[in-house]
Amino acid sequence: MITLGIETSCDETSAAVLADGVLLSNVISTQLIHTRYGGVVPELASRAHLRLIIPVVDEALRTSGVRKGDLTGVAVTYGPGLLGSLLVGLNFGKSLAYGLGIPFVGVNHMHGHIYSNFIDEPRPEFPFLCLIVSGGHTQLLLVRKPFDHELLGETLDDAAGEAYDKVAKMLGLGFPGGPAVDIRARSGDPAFVRFPRSLAETDGYAFSFSGMKTSVLYYLRDHKLLDPATGVLGAGPAVVDNICASFQAAVVDVLVAKTFRAAAATRVRHVAVAGGVSANSELRRRMAERAEAEGLILHVPKPAYCTDNGAMIAMAGSMKLAAGLADELTLTALATGMPE
Repeated sequence: MITLGIETSCDETSAAVLADGVLLSNVISTQLIHTRYGGVVPELASRAHLRLIIPVVDEALRTSGVRKGDLTGVAVTYGPGLLGSLLVGLNFGKSLAYGLGIPFVGVNHMHGHIYSNFIDEPRPEFPFLCLIVSGGHTQLLLVRKPFDHELLGETLDDAAGEAYDKVAKMLGLGFPGGPAVDIRARSGDPAFVRFPRSLAETDGYAFSFSGMKTSVLYYLRDHKLLDPATGVLGAGPAVVDNICASFQAAVVDVLVAKTFRAAAATRVRHVAVAGGVSANSELRRRMAERAEAEGLILHVPKPAYCTDNGAMIAMAGSMKLAAGLADELTLTALATGMPE
């Protein structure tokens, strides 16, 4: 089985080739144009995908040593994501599969993140718990078997990655903000400010990060570090480092607490983390530390497979195709949607 995976849900154009569970290539083209706007501009994203989809797929095939005629299936993200961006990849993938006369399968973007943990060994054993934490989603799921998921909890407002980006914007760190906050936090004091740990002590598995983000804003204003009229930051580098470390500590505390509380309740032995924020160094460190203390096995993808990428779509798609779950070419793009 040789599967081509295509991912165009947001601002990365990516394609990968997977042969019998072994990744042969993973090409990612990130659209840098959005940095000047402080966030992804949907229209610009879809236009960039139109320019990039053919060269990215060609490069994925070339580096894998696989010809189009060797493919046995095409897997494409169909949602959730930016509708215009999704349509570029979805229509390209449908056309390619139709032209080659091979099966086509649509992959839920969230499933892609879950099964990114299967790209490399060791792979999670079913059932396992998966924390998906990214710019658009923060979800905690029990994965009983392939594509049999129970959503235990999700964010009630901002996703963790979205909160990171908004805090980074307040601090003048640019976009995307998550990696910048992570880097600056390494030089800061996590005890500098005690930001709230929203919903950390509740019995359920819901998340809330909007209050943490707002607390950073109030701290900056109350300490005269941010001009409310101009938005100009007056804090020095050391203070910014300390605020980043304090904010990150609050977010990670909640993510770790909720995840391992759910692991205890569901009695799983394997815990997985996925999504763009799973590349965060402090989250990875704290998750590994807690898993070792509780005798659990932690799975976190390599950083290259944490952000949006074709490899995770190829992996999830190949698993669906192996189970006989091919889709009709009438499958449409969905801007929103939970893992079924």
